[in-house]
Amino acid sequence: MRERTSEARGLRLIPPEFIGALVESYSFPAPAAAEPDGLLAYGGDLGAERLLAAYAQGIFPWYESPPILWYSPDPRSLILPETLRIGRTLAKNLRRGLYTLRLDGDFSAVIEACARTPRSGQSGTWINDDMIEAYCELHALGFAHSAEVLREGELVGGLYGVSLGAAFFGESMFSTATDASKVALVGLLTHLRGWGFHFLDCQIANPTTERLGARVFPREQFLSRLALALQAPSRCGSWTLSSGMGSPIQGV
Repeated sequence: MRERTSEARGLRLIPPEFIGALVESYSFPAPAAAEPDGLLAYGGDLGAERLLAAYAQGIFPWYESPPILWYSPDPRSLILPETLRIGRTLAKNLRRGLYTLRLDGDFSAVIEACARTPRSGQSGTWINDDMIEAYCELHALGFAHSAEVLREGELVGGLYGVSLGAAFFGESMFSTATDASKVALVGLLTHLRGWGFHFLDCQIANPTTERLGARVFPREQFLSRLALALQAPSRCGSWTLSSGMGSPIQGV
């Protein structure tokens, strides 16, 4: 299947038919069959094609030890670019210009930092070695991306996720400085909005993303939005900052 090349920074625009073919090859049970907690299936592997097919069907892996567990929660938490909210404290930190935004500068450092970051009420994270390897492979293929926040050249916050069509599926974020992960999210959303993305999938609602404007949608509505987003070509390759959209970070 021939790829179309974007003039902007050599990005490849992958046609929707590519994702459709993956879904046909790696079908999952219908999301409506999921358990109340969202568990839909188990087993399989974390190969790049299976992962992309899962995301295209509104499904993601979430487990600590084998077997691999696949989820499609109901409802689904999304941030729409046009509904992003920035509170006073975050806006103040953005204006102070302490942070610099970078995209896809050090994906492995971001996912490893997310794996190390303790979570409230948890002894660890679900980001095990197999997950790290799988998402680093997706990054090498141009489908997984990181937004990174630096202070005086040091990585102090960031997030990573998967991009298909006009949908971005957020996976995890970390912060070692005040509001650094939020700054990464705001910077990424600014670019997603400029690139015509429909939403950033937060998977499950949490207070941090809710304060930034995340809304919950019934799974059926989410899947309809996803189907529409997947009609757009996938912005595949290494992402960089677009002019006037986020570096230094006070320009967000």
